[in-house]
Order: sequence, then structure tokens, then C-alpha cells
Amino acid sequence: MADIRKPIPVEKAIEYVWEYRLNGEAEYISINDCDNRRLAEDIIANHPVPPFPKSPYDGFALRSDDTVEASRDNPVTFEVVEHIGAGEVPEKKLHKGQATRIMTGAKIPEDADCIAMFEICDTYEHENSSYMSIKRKMEPNQNIIEEGSEVAKGEKLINQGTLINPGTKAILATFGYNRVKVAKKPVIGVIATGTELLDVDEELQPGKIRNSNAYMITSQIIRAGAAYKYFGKLEDELNTSYEMIKQALNEVDILITTGGVSVGDFDLMPAIYEKLGAEVLFNKVAMRPGSVTTVAAADGKLLYGLSGNPSACYVGFELFARPVVQHYLFNEMPFLRRVKAILADDFSKPNPFTRFVRSYITYENGNVHANLSGIDKSNVVTSLAHCNSLMVLPGGTRGFKAGDEVEAMLLEDNQGQAGFLAE
Repeated sequence: MADIRKPIPVEKAIEYVWEYRLNGEAEYISINDCDNRRLAEDIIANHPVPPFPKSPYDGFALRSDDTVEASRDNPVTFEVVEHIGAGEVPEKKLHKGQATRIMTGAKIPEDADCIAMFEICDTYEHENSSYMSIKRKMEPNQNIIEEGSEVAKGEKLINQGTLINPGTKAILATFGYNRVKVAKKPVIGVIATGTELLDVDEELQPGKIRNSNAYMITSQIIRAGAAYKYFGKLEDELNTSYEMIKQALNEVDILITTGGVSVGDFDLMPAIYEKLGAEVLFNKVAMRPGSVTTVAAADGKLLYGLSGNPSACYVGFELFARPVVQHYLFNEMPFLRRVKAILADDFSKPNPFTRFVRSYITYENGNVHANLSGIDKSNVVTSLAHCNSLMVLPGGTRGFKAGDEVEAMLLEDNQGQAGFLAE
């Protein structure tokens, strides 16, 4: 699709990538290990909740018909024939003038149709028998939690693709999901390219920088819900880099390289894509930062060539890789959610292309505010530390003032949205 470096709109680039997205696979794991995974099936109630009529209070189960004549001046007395606690099953059917002492959560005895709380009852013992009396009329079904009143059998409770949180896990346990069917995490390979890169534990040297991109990208991969395999860093040598990338492709579902996608003498990724026989979907995007972001496809797998500049690399992953991962995980809302926000700071830069500005969201007086998180240059890493959103500034604009309305894409939000553009 892309033979020359002609920038294409962000929306078009996403369309090209979307055509090569992979459908995910499922696996079964223990309920103990399913937190923050995504469901690979709808959860259907396999029994009603509650599964039997039960008492919401400690009190006495009785027949409402037996209380018709009860009043302050005419208390009605019942013989207490049984005492049941939560988890116990009543054994006696109630007859006229009989009651069962019942605890919260216990099953309602047969023929009982109401619960009188302890607070409105008087109790006493007489000749080795227990009795209670009540001075008010009770209504049918009063204080009864009916079978299926919360959930009916066969009701869909949770959609496939839902992120499992504590509440989701409670439902899974309620319906006996000892083994949970979840989306299998795609494995994303990461390779950092550049002779200038040092490992994180190496001392700085003249002309060298520490490799921050690999650690940043692997963290983004984890946040997106995938697994990663780091293959290390490569120097700017064509054959060595080609062999490493070719081997890595056989071991992962998606491959990400950082650096080497520009047009400099040592930017080798275009030649490697050609040698792999990969189809380059695009190699320049009308956006800032990350205009040199490149995506190719080989053997049904996506290869992301992200910029070596940290902020450009970061933005490229969130725009083009994260939604593909979310789709793989059965998420029906795979794109970052956009919200309207009030710009908190002046932003004077002109925007020839769509610009994604590192920002952080705050809330004040019911309004959402987008604050600049630091220096807005593609090579800057420090502005990422406080960034929880990407402010979207349209191309063809010449700066914005504090108080202007803007859109912001939420980076740490799990709700998402169905498409790239605002809904």
C-alpha cells in the first residue's frame, strides 16, 4: 500500500491496521488467577438467585392468614415448632397457629408466606414448648426474598470481553465457575534497535543513551492486557537485525521494533521489511508525534515499526497496537475512550497534522480539565511520567488557549469505545 513516504490520515492508518487484526483465542484458568483478564464467553445464570425463597431478617416464619385478627389489643399466639439457621433446610411444614424461628438467609418453610422480625414479636416458654405472639397483621410475601428475585435462570449477566474485577469474580463464584474461560493473552515481541542504546544497568558513555523504549513498551503491553517477549537490542547492522527479526516473528503473535524507521543512513527497518517480503501498510502518518510510524504485515502477523523517540513511540503504540490487542482479547470497546475537556494551559504550537499531546486529566466543579504534562517534543521522556491522557488537537489549527474545549483520549480507562473517533 505504501511505497513512498506520503503521510496518510490517522483514521486511514487505523483502517489499514484493522484489516489485519487477529481474532483471539480462549483458555481456561482457575478462578483464583482470573483477575484483570477478559472473559471469552458470556456468563449465563445457570440457576436462579436466590435459588430458594429466603428470609432477609432474623425472626419468625408464619402464615399471614393466621394474623388477620392480630392487633395491639388482640395478640395472636403461635407455637414455635422448629428453629433453622442459614444453610439449614426446614423439615416441618407449618400448620395453622405454628411458626418457625428463622435466621437471616435461611430457606422459608413450606406454607409460610411472611416473616415477622424479632423486634415485633414476644416470646415465652410454657411446659417445655416455645411460643411467640404478634400484635399486628402480616401481609402475604411480607419480608420474603423470593426465588429468582435477583436473577432468573438463563439470564445473561456479563458480556464476553468484560474485564474481570472483584464484582465480576463474585458472580463467577456464585454460579460455580471454578474454571473460567478467558481470552488468551497475545504474545508481543519487542526489539529495540540502535547502536546508541545502552542497557539500563550500564554507565552512560559519550554518544550513548539508555534504552528506555523497551521498558516503556513492555509496560504498555502489560497495561493493554497482553504478554511480551523481549528479544533485546540490536545494533544498526542489516543482516544481524534481519535474522533476529525473522526468528522473533516465528515466536510471537505481534512484533514491535523501536527505532530505525526514518530515512537516515542507519535506519534499517525499510530494508528489513523488503527482505522479509512484508507488505508495508503505511510508513508515514499525518500526526505529531510519531509521523514516521510504520506498520507492515508478514505471514498474517503485524509488525509495528515505532519511532525511536520515546513520546512518539508511546503514542504509536496506543493508537495502532493497543486497539488490536483489545480486539484479540474479545473487547467490544477496543479503542481509547474520548471525552470533552477544558484546556487548562495555553498550547501555542501550530498543528499542521493531528497532534496528540501528553496530558493529565483533573476534575473541578464537575468539569474535566486537560493539563499539559510536560515538554511537548517527541524525544522527551519526562512528560510521560504524569500522562494519563492524550489531548487530540486537529490538524490545520494554530494553537489553543486555556479555556478552549478539546478532546482527550483516556489512557488508563477500561470502558473504551467501539471506534477510534468520538462516539
